Amino acid sequence: MLDLVLTNKEGLVGDVKLKGSLGCSDHKMVEFRILRAARRAHTKLTTLDFRRADFGLFRDLLGRVPWDKALEGREAQDSWLIFKGHLLQAQERCMPTKRKSGKSTKRPLWMNKELLGKVKQKKEAYRGWKQGQVAWEEYRETV
Repeated sequence: MLDLVLTNKEGLVGDVKLKGSLGCSDHKMVEFRILRAARRAHTKLTTLDFRRADFGLFRDLLGRVPWDKALEGREAQDSWLIFKGHLLQAQERCMPTKRKSGKSTKRPLWMNKELLGKVKQKKEAYRGWKQGQVAWEEYRETV
């Protein structure tokens, strides 16, 4: 039986090796290395836009493939590569991509929810002081 390591980007996982079984289990262990450099290389994040995807065409494209003939007499690895190629071709035709948006992509990783709350309090206190609703001492205490 073949175990798969699935990722959302090419090149994130490397050195995949099949190890021995764990104890008396008939399952094999899979060892792999996560490549951090490949993950940092992508600065513009894109995701599949499932809202605008044409799933009817996607289903039709994959349904047209004669899977019995395409996979006949092939090993598991070869079958997987053929299936993956057809799947990615259909995905490229049917599912548009969009730039990932949201606050999580615009802020540094160290800026957690607690720090975001404190920055928001500081901005609100400044706005209140500028409008004359908050005293200078109260604003400085908040800062």
